[in-house]
Amino acid sequence: MKRLLYLLVFVLLLGSCSQYQRVVRGDDLNAKYKLAENLYKAGKYKKALRLFEQVVPQYRGKPQAERVMYYYADTYYQLEDFYLSGYQFERFAKSYPKSQKAEEALYKGAKSYYYLSPRYSLDQEETTKAIEKLQIFINTYPESEKLKEANSLVAELRYKKEKKAYEVAKQYHHREDYKVAISAFDNYLIDYPGSPFREKVLYYKLESEYLLAIGSYESLVKERLEVAQGYYNNYKKYYKTKGEHLEEANEVGEDIKKRLEQYK
Repeated sequence: MKRLLYLLVFVLLLGSCSQYQRVVRGDDLNAKYKLAENLYKAGKYKKALRLFEQVVPQYRGKPQAERVMYYYADTYYQLEDFYLSGYQFERFAKSYPKSQKAEEALYKGAKSYYYLSPRYSLDQEETTKAIEKLQIFINTYPESEKLKEANSLVAELRYKKEKKAYEVAKQYHHREDYKVAISAFDNYLIDYPGSPFREKVLYYKLESEYLLAIGSYESLVKERLEVAQGYYNNYKKYYKTKGEHLEEANEVGEDIKKRLEQYK
């Protein structure tokens, strides 16, 4: 009985495969479309994609094109080919702005770019693009049920960009390239005024100026210490009683004060 059961399953699978190959190799466009849709709905995306790739060019301009194009884009999405799903969903949203699937397509297209965003230590060009795409969705569908999730994704991507910029600036500090570090920290504060790394940036900017001052020619020390004292006062303005680097900042501030007293 078991052998008969295995044989029956094998025959059915063989028949299914041979039917699929016949449709793929055949010229019946309607058969290709129906099988592609059935495979898509069954979650067999690789097989469906092969058929959709044959069907899509033939259906352009026809009434079924909207449905076919959505399935085609979503097949890439389900296969996690996010470069192509992002492109195809954007194309769908532009081609069919009044479609019932337009909102979903624009969101999945934007989310495709979100998935392409690399870890923070790498180049963040894709992250910037993902933020732009998500912002387009947010602006286009401000009442969408996906709005909360979209805003959350944007916040996550922005944090990644902020962390990347902060780490780059801090690397200059650790390399003792203090002038460049100070400039990088200044640019960071302009670009990301509400960043969660703000306190760290203010502290390392202070420390960079302080270390630059005490390592300078004598003729430059006093002037640079005064600049560092200004950075210390600015740090204390925001972190008077509480801060991750408050104790270290106070130690630096105290040493700056003592050194400047020698010039009086």
